[in-house]
Amino acid sequence: MPDNKKELMMYRMAGAKEKLDSSKLLLNNRNYKDSIGRSYYAMFSAVRAILALDGVDYSKHAGVIAYFQKEYVKTGKFDKLYSKYLSQAFQIRNQADYEDFYIVSQKDATEQFEKADEFVKVVEAYLESERQDSSRGM
Repeated sequence: MPDNKKELMMYRMAGAKEKLDSSKLLLNNRNYKDSIGRSYYAMFSAVRAILALDGVDYSKHAGVIAYFQKEYVKTGKFDKLYSKYLSQAFQIRNQADYEDFYIVSQKDATEQFEKADEFVKVVEAYLESERQDSSRGM
């Protein structure tokens, strides 16, 4: 893990926003399965932005998700709702990518996009509050 934790966090958050934008474009073009994937990866990248500040990373998605749940949800830094969003998005993305004949509706893709949008905004607000606290010496 590089020493430039803040830069890595910012890079990963920029990636999360880009993936969210891609999800919206795919959704608008009726590419629902791919939109679901980008929505998940937007959330996943946002979580990895948090982990960057902790100097932590994992080679598997399950490790990233478990760390977020243990260190950020169970401690009350994030509402349990966001753990649910992330876990469900991971499962749906896996089904959309790997299961034959898995159908994704416009409603499903829209719902995932909206959850991802909310998730990324909540993570961004959290990171901003952490930045402000650290600049105040807290």
